[in-house]
Amino acid sequence: MKILFLTQYCPPEVGAPQNRIFELAKQLKKFGHDITILTAMPNYPKGEIFEGYENKKFLKEEIDGIKIVRTSIYATKSKSFTKRLRNYLSFTFSSVISGSKHIDKQDVIITESPPLFLGWSGYVLAKRKKAKFIFNVSDLWPESAVKLGVLNNKLFIKMSTWLEEFCYKKAAAVTGQTQGIVNNIVQRGFDKKKVHLITNGVDTEFFKKENRDELFRKELGIQNKFAIVYAGIHGIAQGLEVVIDSAERLKEYDDIQFIFVGDGPEKQMLIERAESKGLKNVKFLPVQLKPQMPRIIASMDATIIPLKRLDLFKGALPSKMFEALSSELPIVLAVEGEAEKLINSAKAGIVVQPENSQQIADAILKLYNDRELALNLGANGRNYVKEHYSREAIARKLEKILKDITEK
Repeated sequence: MKILFLTQYCPPEVGAPQNRIFELAKQLKKFGHDITILTAMPNYPKGEIFEGYENKKFLKEEIDGIKIVRTSIYATKSKSFTKRLRNYLSFTFSSVISGSKHIDKQDVIITESPPLFLGWSGYVLAKRKKAKFIFNVSDLWPESAVKLGVLNNKLFIKMSTWLEEFCYKKAAAVTGQTQGIVNNIVQRGFDKKKVHLITNGVDTEFFKKENRDELFRKELGIQNKFAIVYAGIHGIAQGLEVVIDSAERLKEYDDIQFIFVGDGPEKQMLIERAESKGLKNVKFLPVQLKPQMPRIIASMDATIIPLKRLDLFKGALPSKMFEALSSELPIVLAVEGEAEKLINSAKAGIVVQPENSQQIADAILKLYNDRELALNLGANGRNYVKEHYSREAIARKLEKILKDITEK
């Protein structure tokens, strides 16, 4: 099959959607399919175009054997709703107007949402290229934006809901990243035969315990410390203030170190919060290139994965969870719902209440005081993820969905 992924996010950017889509693309290529990714000039999460891509309206390149077609985007660091909207809409239109000229006829176009507006682009491109339109939902939008307080305009909410439902109706198949997303779509009356679960996963040969690097730990100054890491977007949804507050509760323990890796709109606030509390047990690292992440994750002793306490996140399965599981890191999970069930089933971590700094601190202390427990939880996690969430198995499931659709 000729398969096009339409997504605003793609390497060399780092992050959950970038990794998931690119790894699926690589697996499908390995299975013998012709894969192209239509995406924007890289700019996430800092909101500025990456070096080497500046002032370009169009670019073709190849990364790891995958054909990449890039079109222009309005990059902004601003948190204002108007500028964020302009950011999304700029690629929505450039992907159709410019991208369409450089894309061959396709069998399938898999469109990533959010941003939701790309659903319109994917539908139009699918019509033009005589392809099946697949709508992949990694976050329910506009519902998530409303519940996080990011979107309040009633007219815009109504228009966004109309577009969301238009995409569900017009898609040959809808894929949801979690069971919660799938259930939400089906319960709203859409054909359950065309709604499929395609979860996050992990390359278990890329993320593994053997990547641990004692020299790297020494460089970070954590060679004799119990290091707990948060690696990912520093955004509103994660509620990372609670991790800073947990660090404050444990500040008397000289050999417990909190490491934040990544960037995002809340990072500066978090740095200032840690500084205002005089915390010496918190360290911030910048965004790292994807090839560095297995070493960084495996060199830690545990990981913390939080989300805000909202019903919206009860269906979430954060991708960073799978990377930690594969690397045999015990997880302190401050998330309710689907992720909680997974960690409990895997016996791979300690689940606590979201936004509860005392419970997070207590869980970290438990792992710190019982290293054998930490090792056992880590080993359980890797066994579980190898059995249930390998990238190859997930890509095979997606491939079957695409074949069934194109053969109709």
